[in-house]
Amino acid sequence: MAQINTCLKRTFTIFNIFFAIVGGVIIALALLCQILTNVEGRENLEGRTSSLVGLYLFGAITMMVAILGAYGAHKESKASLVVFLVCMIIGTLLMLRAGIPTAIARPQIEGILEQKVQEFLPLDESQPDVQNMANSLQTAMHCCGLFSYRDWRKNIPESCSCNPEEENFIFQTKSVYAKPCFPILMHYILLFADILLGIVFTLAILALLGLVLSSIMIHQLRYPSRPTVLLSVPAIFTPAPPKYQELHNPPAY
Repeated sequence: MAQINTCLKRTFTIFNIFFAIVGGVIIALALLCQILTNVEGRENLEGRTSSLVGLYLFGAITMMVAILGAYGAHKESKASLVVFLVCMIIGTLLMLRAGIPTAIARPQIEGILEQKVQEFLPLDESQPDVQNMANSLQTAMHCCGLFSYRDWRKNIPESCSCNPEEENFIFQTKSVYAKPCFPILMHYILLFADILLGIVFTLAILALLGLVLSSIMIHQLRYPSRPTVLLSVPAIFTPAPPKYQELHNPPAY
């Protein structure tokens, strides 16, 4: 006999399906970031590998926890639901721990990265891996220099060259892209940060909801509903027989 409410079980299953979809979105986002940052000199991008590995692992763990919760609800397995509950508690705390400081620091990201990128200037005297990364960005994003084409001074590379019909500057008979690369790069970085923050807080809300639902199901498994018992009226409430009874046939004298 089922011990968990059927409506609750269906709601929890739909919740875990959505939870698994979020895990798949995280893996897809990690793959997209890997493709977008797959440029020459990418080893110079600090923390790139560890961040990508972390996203892949986080997405995979999210999907596994969702499958565990769906299995626990379907089989009415108390052990699986308890493990799921513990994961939801840890997940809620981790999401809030990561999301709140990141949301506070977001307005400062551009200034921090700009200060970091300034260390690479001038580009014609920077390390070869930095120059390779800059050339790859210029070719892919149709830009020149990090903040201006002057970052290359007089040694502007061919990756800055553009078609005459595109927006450009004429520099010693060479047409170069007018837009610098750093603002374009910052646009994608901030977009990624906003998407990541959205996913983090969405996961925090889902983890909190999963915590509540799994707690209710564990409670139902611990105290299953019993069949209704018809209570009989206690005998104490039935009228007692009279102590005295009138005789209809009095004795003859």
